[in-house]
Amino acid sequence: MTYEVVIGVEVHAQLRTKSKMFCGCGTTFGLSPNSQTCPVCLGLPGSLPVINKAAVEMAVRAGLALNCTVARANRFARKNYFYPDLPKGYQISQYEAPICEQGWIDIATGDGRKRIRIRRAHLEEDAGKSVHESASAGSRVDLNRAGTPLLEIVTEPDMRSSEEVVAYLKGLRDILMYLEICDGNMEEGSFRCEPNLSIRPLGQQEFGTKVELKNINSFKYVKDAIEYEVKRQAKVLQDGGAIRQETRLWNLDRGETAVMRSKEEAHDYRYFPDPDLVPLKLDPQWIEDFRDSVPELPAARAGRFVNQYGLPEYDAGLLTASKAMADYFEACVGLFPHPKTVSNWVMGELTRELNTAGVDVDSSAVSPERLVGLLAMVDRGTVSLKVAREIFPELYQSGKSAEDIVRDKGLTQVSDEGVLESLVTEVLAKNPGQVAQFKEGKHQVLGFLVGQVMKASGGKANPGKVNELLKSKIGDSR
Repeated sequence: MTYEVVIGVEVHAQLRTKSKMFCGCGTTFGLSPNSQTCPVCLGLPGSLPVINKAAVEMAVRAGLALNCTVARANRFARKNYFYPDLPKGYQISQYEAPICEQGWIDIATGDGRKRIRIRRAHLEEDAGKSVHESASAGSRVDLNRAGTPLLEIVTEPDMRSSEEVVAYLKGLRDILMYLEICDGNMEEGSFRCEPNLSIRPLGQQEFGTKVELKNINSFKYVKDAIEYEVKRQAKVLQDGGAIRQETRLWNLDRGETAVMRSKEEAHDYRYFPDPDLVPLKLDPQWIEDFRDSVPELPAARAGRFVNQYGLPEYDAGLLTASKAMADYFEACVGLFPHPKTVSNWVMGELTRELNTAGVDVDSSAVSPERLVGLLAMVDRGTVSLKVAREIFPELYQSGKSAEDIVRDKGLTQVSDEGVLESLVTEVLAKNPGQVAQFKEGKHQVLGFLVGQVMKASGGKANPGKVNELLKSKIGDSR
């Protein structure tokens, strides 16, 4: 039997606030365990939460960017469950009155653009972290993360493949990073995704029983986990079994999913309005004021790069996936108005050095001004393209300007026609056979002759001028 996969996704995006959702403790990642806690984080009796206004503002901006309706009236609820990393015995979240609802983003698929509907986006606090140490007999709990503000974004079950899920997640993460409200770091848990997946016989309208996947911290593992789970569920059904509604963890080492727990329903959490927090009433004008602060988002910026700079869609997509990369590109083009040349260098030589150094473009050792200095030297014919590519690693690592490196190494390209004409004449005299072949119409030998001139010049001859002189000289000798 042929099955169709049906997938919705929950994303927990950690908001980039300086303090937690309901207290003044910091949110810095990686500090010593339990060093960022207070009575509110610890759930001590008598402690009272206070809503972080910055988190609300970030949620509103996200809702507007995701085409959601931002609710003027929303409120927090208590989600009750018991786990060691939840000291209060409940999590403060939003349930029946979320801050954002009914949005969407478009993704690119093999069949064109597809709209993924967003059911809701709501604010909540994060739980702590259980630390399982193999050297000790038990586990420990670090509550530094407890209370960190999260925006949970839930889609409708609109995706039909692992590729669509990855495209959605990348698009969503790019938007949140453009808004500068989430750093998108999956390894540190700042952007956590949980696909909800079911399969059904092709053509059936009724959904199958869904399984939630957790413990996935890269786009590759999202794809791998979904594809494994689709095969597992299909085999269960083909063998006459039934799918159980449960939460399953992705085991990276074994490349398979494993049962974590049976899947809870909403009533299992016994939601009720938090009595310590008043409902939020957002002024309509206050919401609209944030609309102007939403930047040009990745999809729109990519479209503009195609139309304004004449870039291929592939280039535009890569350059605009990161706001910092798009800003870097436009800074370069503002100084050197040759967009495709800049695009090639940014996506090629610069990205290779950034990957080697393990940094993002906003930490690049080569500023737009220094990169453009090198490109301008190639454009003027001061250095060849080959030489420019060879010295780029030194440009990145040394901190020197392109002019200084070229001067110190004696790499200035020879463009003087008198010098080049002498070299061309010498090469033609030494290679009469190739000259005769060119005259007979075998023009591919021109490359050989150019190479001989470049060799005679120590690689410093201007290849464009060499081409012109060779054609002229051979033509004159006919």
